[in-house]
Amino acid sequence: MPPTPSSAPPWDVRRLPRADDSVFLITGGNAGIGYFIAEQLSATGATVVLGSRNPTRAEAAMASIRARVPGARLRAARLDLADLSSLGTAVESLEVESLDAVVHNAGVALDAPPRGETGAGHELMFGTNHLGHFALTQWLMPLLSAAPAARIVTMGSFAAKSERLDLDDLQSQDDYRPKRAYGRSKLAQMYFGVELDRRLRTAGSTVASVVVHPGGALDSLTPSRPPVHVRTAGARLSAAPAALLLQGKHAGAWPAVRAVLDPAVRGGQLWGPRVFGLRGEPRREPVWNHLADTSVAARLWDASCDLTGLGLGALPG
Repeated sequence: MPPTPSSAPPWDVRRLPRADDSVFLITGGNAGIGYFIAEQLSATGATVVLGSRNPTRAEAAMASIRARVPGARLRAARLDLADLSSLGTAVESLEVESLDAVVHNAGVALDAPPRGETGAGHELMFGTNHLGHFALTQWLMPLLSAAPAARIVTMGSFAAKSERLDLDDLQSQDDYRPKRAYGRSKLAQMYFGVELDRRLRTAGSTVASVVVHPGGALDSLTPSRPPVHVRTAGARLSAAPAALLLQGKHAGAWPAVRAVLDPAVRGGQLWGPRVFGLRGEPRREPVWNHLADTSVAARLWDASCDLTGLGLGALPG
């Protein structure tokens, strides 16, 4: 078990505390920031489950981690957040009695029109990034509640800071712009993470919900992990100026890893990179003003219940 806050040494991203008896699930753990979250958490002795739509890519990611972390305890779970009807089966396939943390990291980003939809008819980015994780949390709550002090860590985005939700057009049916739709889908996730903790505290739950963001995390500043990620010499050179303000995805993973492991982190908090919220070691930052709007959060919650068809169920109402 991690040390208590009073006995914990100063946080060091390169000297993580042990978590040998813990089980962590990372959605989208086969690539990008999710891969590095899984790699870093695997070094703590925890069992790390990589949630992925693609079993082949999950196997490649696990092979890469094992090459760097001897004895890593890894598993893969087939997980498609765009298919809400599959999530119950996916959670059953975990075959665990409890879950100490889930990192809601997986995401879809579209750079250009046309507007896509999930099989249920939801706008693809909102449906996957927000609704998929909203529904997954419902299915996972019994496992999380069975752990002593589980954490739900939601990976937001710095892009969401300048966005605002249109509660009358959550799925961008009237006005679809890909970058804005992505930013709003991540903002919806972050609202959910904050509101979820508020409801968990009211319900007296032992589960905590924490929101994080990776700052400015670029592929070109990310160390190679072939075949998961390969950075060319040209990309490394061209990205050198950006390194003054931004960072690689390995560093973008740090706030989520700290939110999972650090006993000093509390539910309802927001964590991001130390330098301008864009790069550096993780630190707590004030919850953004618009994220603190409880009326928007409550309306989003109700809409999410309706759109997923799950009602309140295991989630606190």
